[in-house]
Amino acid sequence: MARSLTDPWQLGGVAIPNRVVLAPLAGIGNWFVRLQAKRHGAGLVVSEMVSSFAVHYRNERTCRELLRIHPQEHPVSVQLFGNDPDVMASAAERVAAAGADLIDINMGCPVPKVCKTGAGAALLSEPAQAVAVARAAARGSGLPVTVKLRSGQRPGDLSGLEVARRLVFDGGVSGIGIHPRHASQRHKGLPNYSLARELVEELPVPVLISGGLHTPSAVRRAFEETGAAGVLLARGSLGNPWLFEQVLGLREDGPGPEEILAELDWVIDSAVEHLGSERATRYLRKFYPWYVERLGGGRALQAALQTAPSLDAARELLHASEPAQAAAA
Repeated sequence: MARSLTDPWQLGGVAIPNRVVLAPLAGIGNWFVRLQAKRHGAGLVVSEMVSSFAVHYRNERTCRELLRIHPQEHPVSVQLFGNDPDVMASAAERVAAAGADLIDINMGCPVPKVCKTGAGAALLSEPAQAVAVARAAARGSGLPVTVKLRSGQRPGDLSGLEVARRLVFDGGVSGIGIHPRHASQRHKGLPNYSLARELVEELPVPVLISGGLHTPSAVRRAFEETGAAGVLLARGSLGNPWLFEQVLGLREDGPGPEEILAELDWVIDSAVEHLGSERATRYLRKFYPWYVERLGGGRALQAALQTAPSLDAARELLHASEPAQAAAA
């Protein structure tokens, strides 16, 4: 039978209504970003990367903000990073108590400040430690554990594939998310989807594909080429939650200016609920460019939003430009 992204499936025994997943987005994937993806059709959402040490030591802001789960975003996975099994077990227990349905472990982040702690992509060089960390997360939480990783550290390095095998056969993880670029590439260059297909054909657990998924056609092509159980939408969904609907066949065209502005109003309101007005004013400055670019706004509007002293001022700038955007559309 032909596979479809709309097919329901299970990940570690957790029922998921379709095969389109919001990937973990560092510094971005808080509860309202995840809820937004859910509103637009995502079958599963994954949190931004959360420090296992911060959770273990009960960092107040981390536990209050990053472990917040909205009742309407289930099923939801919380992504942890760290290299200490005991700390990971403790953090995973706390994440389970917060209401997560699954735990994902980051073993692919290439950022130096993460890798120098022995976490993220650094674990690709330490397969035994990677397995120990994954087992600890399952032990501490009692939840299914998945791991997201890269194909390797540098050009020609395929250590990520071997670590994926070890994690499944020795670590008992319930699924693998593979970004088939080496860590030193970051987000540049073409993903090697043939590497993902190799894991799909070999591993007895679901494998999800990430990397280069910016358009509906790219998503569908990667899904077919790799045979993956599902797709992880990351940077392609920033400011574009409609991508979930398009991939699932719920709409063909993109949003118009009014719909984009209405969505951004929802984001602003949610950010205020999450952080309060003062912090949200600063926090949303990284969100505006994604939406303004989709609106066709120019550099002047982008610059004005970056210096807007309040959210009311930002709203005025956005809605003052609405007639011009509608005319351009």
